[in-house]
Amino acid sequence: MSAASAPTGDESALAVLITDRLGQAGLDALDAAPNVSWRMETDLSAEALKAAVRDADALIVRSGTMVDRAVIEAGERLRVIGRAGAGVDNIDLDAARQRGVVVVNTPGTNSVAAAEHALALMLAISRHIAPAHASVLAGEWRRADFVGTELLGKTLGIIGYGRIGQLVGARAAAFGMQLLAFDPFMNDDAIRGAGAEPASFEATVRGSDYLTLHAAMTDETRGMVGRQALALARPNLIVVNCARGGLIDERALYDALEEGRIRGAALDVYESEPPTGSPLIGHPRVLHVPHLGASTHEAQANVATSVVERVLSSLEGRVPADAIVG
Repeated sequence: MSAASAPTGDESALAVLITDRLGQAGLDALDAAPNVSWRMETDLSAEALKAAVRDADALIVRSGTMVDRAVIEAGERLRVIGRAGAGVDNIDLDAARQRGVVVVNTPGTNSVAAAEHALALMLAISRHIAPAHASVLAGEWRRADFVGTELLGKTLGIIGYGRIGQLVGARAAAFGMQLLAFDPFMNDDAIRGAGAEPASFEATVRGSDYLTLHAAMTDETRGMVGRQALALARPNLIVVNCARGGLIDERALYDALEEGRIRGAALDVYESEPPTGSPLIGHPRVLHVPHLGASTHEAQANVATSVVERVLSSLEGRVPADAIVG
């Protein structure tokens, strides 16, 4: 557990609890706010989190903290939960609504970082960057073992064609890729206007050389890339996931790789994090990174300042118009 604090000496100050790492720009904004004190306590157990939130007026989290009903009910003074990032699947929204707790997030603040990361993973797995690097470090010079694949002329299927999906598409198009997109919340004309050919989920999987996921995590999307979807895939398909780990059935993906039904996968997110029990860890045709999609200096600053601004506005009674719960 780590902790940092900014005492005000005023017991009437509004208390903000931060339980995941937050960029310095956000902490500076809290320091500058009048009548606000904050403390950062990370890596808390469930019981420690409930104890810590008891006297907090606001709670700021990223994806690492599970804010379930028990946590929300333990927050006797809790008025607002700020999610530094877009996804709110780690927050019990029904419990927050029932307790009158506002929930705000920061959509768009890390979109460029996530989009660039998806392209980085596509390039890295296509050109065998990780194993080639390890080989050179081991004193080897095995050029013939690392012949890669170009993106030019390949079809990229994009599941979820919102802000991040469109940024990925624009960058992929610059590499000369063809774009298929599935998004049930966009009509075909809007998808075409954003540079992609609309297709059903099944047709997108079936027609893609690369499949990148940018959908929200919901009951409907959980495990959407599973046995049924992977049975439609081309044998050269590479699956890229920088969105939410639960979108993929990891056992089904493992079996598809083992059976040679798809070519590979590049994963930033996992069903459980860290993914100690995942069958995919160590598979020779899977590229792994530890949830780095938003990990750029620029995105960290944007996310931190945005979530602090929204939390402070909520504490002052000015709830953002696009609050998730409010």
